[in-house]
Amino acid sequence: MSRTPARITQADVARAIRAAKQTGAGSVRIMPDGTIRIDLQPEKKPEPQDNEVAPRRRLVL
Repeated sequence: MSRTPARITQADVARAIRAAKQTGAGSVRIMPDGTIRIDLQPEKKPEPQDNEVAPRRRLVL
C-alpha cells in the first residue's frame, strides 16, 4: 500500500517562513488542509494594567 503524497512539504514551510520574515509579518499559520496563511500585521499584545497581578513563576526541582 503506497502512502498519499504530502499536502505541504518541509520546503514549502521553510519558503513561507522565509518570506514572512522578509516582510516583517506577524505570524504564519499552516492549516490541516495544507493552506499557508501569513498575517502581515503583527499581533497586538495587551498592555498590562496597573491592577493586574504578575503571573506566578513555577519552580520545578
